[in-house]
Amino acid sequence: MSDARQTTDSETNPLLKAWVTPFATPPFDEIVPEHFLPAFEQAFADHSAEIAAITNDPAAPDFANTITALERSGKLLNKVAAVFYDLVSAHSNPAILDIDKEVSLRMARHWNPIMMNAVLFGRIAQLHETRANLGLNPEQLRLLERTYTRFHRAGAGLSDDAKTRMAEINEKLAQLATGFSHHLLGDEQDWFMELGEADRQGLPESFIAAAKAAAEDRGMAGKAIVTLSRSSAEPFLKSSSRRDLREKVYKAFTARGDNGNANDNNTAIGEILKLREESAKLLGYPTFAAYRLEDSMAKTPDAVRGLLERVWKPARARALADRDEMQALITEEGGNFKLAPWDWRFYAEKLRLQRANFDDAAIKPYLTLDHMIAAAFDCATRLFGITFAERKDVPVWHPDVRVWEVRGPDGKHKALFYGDYYARPSKRSGAWMTSLRDQQKLDGEIAPLIINVCNFAKGTGSEPSLLSPDDARTLFHEFGHGLHGMLSNVTYPSLSGTSVFTDFVELPSQLYEHWQERPEVLQQFARHYQTGEPLPDDLLKRFLAARKFNQGFATVEFVSSALVDLEFHSQPAAAAQDVRAFEKKELEKIGMPEEISMRHRPTQFGHIFSGDHYAAGYYSYMWSEVMDADAFGAFEEAGNIFDPAVAKRLHDDIYSSGGSVDPEAAYEAFRGRPPEPDALLRRRGLLDGAKAA
Repeated sequence: MSDARQTTDSETNPLLKAWVTPFATPPFDEIVPEHFLPAFEQAFADHSAEIAAITNDPAAPDFANTITALERSGKLLNKVAAVFYDLVSAHSNPAILDIDKEVSLRMARHWNPIMMNAVLFGRIAQLHETRANLGLNPEQLRLLERTYTRFHRAGAGLSDDAKTRMAEINEKLAQLATGFSHHLLGDEQDWFMELGEADRQGLPESFIAAAKAAAEDRGMAGKAIVTLSRSSAEPFLKSSSRRDLREKVYKAFTARGDNGNANDNNTAIGEILKLREESAKLLGYPTFAAYRLEDSMAKTPDAVRGLLERVWKPARARALADRDEMQALITEEGGNFKLAPWDWRFYAEKLRLQRANFDDAAIKPYLTLDHMIAAAFDCATRLFGITFAERKDVPVWHPDVRVWEVRGPDGKHKALFYGDYYARPSKRSGAWMTSLRDQQKLDGEIAPLIINVCNFAKGTGSEPSLLSPDDARTLFHEFGHGLHGMLSNVTYPSLSGTSVFTDFVELPSQLYEHWQERPEVLQQFARHYQTGEPLPDDLLKRFLAARKFNQGFATVEFVSSALVDLEFHSQPAAAAQDVRAFEKKELEKIGMPEEISMRHRPTQFGHIFSGDHYAAGYYSYMWSEVMDADAFGAFEEAGNIFDPAVAKRLHDDIYSSGGSVDPEAAYEAFRGRPPEPDALLRRRGLLDGAKAA
C-alpha cells in the first residue's frame, strides 16, 4: 500500500487517532504533510453529517438540540485545522503551502452551505425570537445572540441567488487571502543582505550574533545576514552607520509584496476589495467598513475615524517637531542631506541619546529572552496565582519550541503554554497568539493548549537571545493574549478565550504590556547576561524617562495604517484599483510626513489582506489602548500594581469571561465606569500636543 493510501486509514493517520500524548496534545513528531488532506476529508464529512442531523431533527428547535448541538459539532475539524494552521504560519514547507492552497478553498466550500443553510438558520431565528421565554442563563443567552448574529451576517437570510453569489465570493476571497500570505512569505524568504566586515559599522555585538544565527538558519554558517524579518530589519535601521545600506534594507523591507514579481500583491488587493464591497452590498450595507464595524464596540466608521483623527493631530505635530530636531542634528554633524525614511530610526536613537542619555543598545544586555519569559510568568503568578513548570515530554513542531504546564491557584492543571520565540525562514513574520485547543466545559473540563509565536533574533553559542525594549514589550503583549486563552472559564467553545470583538481582543494583551516596563519588574528580572548584575538604577531611570520618546513617529506609522485600512473599506473599491496611487492620495490627504512610512504598506498588510480578521479593524489596537491605559490606572490608584482586589476583578471580568459578556459591560464591571479617552494620549506623552492641536 502506498504512503498516501496509508494516511487515509484512521488506524495509521495520527490526526485521526486518539492522541496518547501528555494532556492529549498533537503528536507533532508523527505528523507529516501527507496526513492532512485525508484528515480534512474525514473532518469535513463528519461535520457535514453532524450539521445535517441538527438541520433535519424532526423535534421542535430548542437550545439543546440546536445551539448546544452546534457547539458540539466539528470537533475533528477544529482539531485538524488547529494543527495545520499552526504549521502553515510557524513552520511551513513547500508541501504544507501547497496543501494550504487546496484547504483554503475546501474550507470555504465546506462552511458556505452551513452558514447559509436556510433551515438551520430558521431554527436559530425561531429561538432568537423567543429568547426571553427560554429560561436561559446569561452565558446561554449571549451564545444564542452571537450564533444568530454570526449566521445572519454570513448571509443565511439572503435569497438563493444572493447565497450562490456569496458562496462564490467567499471561495475566491479564501484563495486570494492564502495567495497574499504566501507571496509575502516568498518575498521575505527570497531576500537577504550579507554583511561583510566593512558593512558592520555601528552594529552592536548582539546584532552581529543574531545576524550570524540568521545566516546559519539559511545554511550559510560563518556568515552574517540581515533579513526582512522586522526583528532584523528595524534594529539594523536603528544602528547601522552605513547610510547606503540602511537605504537598501529600508527599500526592500517596505517593498515586500510590491516588486512586480511572482510575489506581487497589488492585483490581489484590488480583487479582495471589490469582492468585499460586493459581499457587503449583498448583505445590505453601503460599504465593507459599515458591515464590519456594526459588529464591534466602535459600531460605525465615523466613530473609528473620530478616535484616529483625535490621536493623529498631536502625533503628527510631535513627529514633525522631532523631524526638525533630527535635521538640525544632521546639519550639526556636517551631513549635507535631507532626513530620509531610512534615516529616521538611526537619528532618533542619536536624539534619544542626546535628550535622555539612553539608547536601546545600553539596555539590551539586561533583557535576555529567558529572563523576560520568567518576568511574564512571575507577573501572572502574582496577579492570578497561576504557576508554570517546563515540560520536556510534550511533542513540538520545531526543536526551538518550549512547553510549560500551567496550574491554577488550587494546584490543578489549567493549561499548556507553547512558546515559539525565534525567527526562522519557515515562519511568517510578526508575532501572534493562537491555540491548539480552546477551553470549554460543555462535556467535562477541557483545558486549553495556548501558543505564542514571535520572531526574535536567536543568540549564538554563549550569547543568549537579547531583546530590545520593543521585543520585550511584544513578548508581554502576546503573553497577555495567551493569558486570555489560558484563564478562560466558560462553558461553550464559541465564547472561549479570545472569541471577542476585534476592538476588545487587544485589551488583555496591551494591558499586560504595562507590567513589563514597571521598575518593580525590571529591577528583579533585568539582569546582565554576562555578569548577572541587576539593571543599574541610573539606567533604569533613563530607560523610563525615554519611553515616551519617538511616540510621535510610532503613533504616526500606526494611525496612518489604520486610516488607510478604513479608507480602503469605506470608499468604492473602484477607487483603489491602483493600490499605490490610492495609498499616495490618502497619505497626502492626512498630511503624512514624507520621512515616515506606514507601519504596514498595503502589499504587506497581512492583518487586513491575509484574511479579514482585522479588515476595517486595524484601528482596534488603538481602541483597545484607550481601555488598557485607563484600566492600568485601577492598579495605580490602588497603590499596588499587583493589588489582589483589582487583580481579582481583572481576572473575573476581563481575562476569564471570554466572549460570554458584552465587552462594554465587562469593562465597566472591572473599572466601575467607561474608559477615559485621555488616558491613551497621556500614556503616549501626547496630551499637551492634543490640547494645542
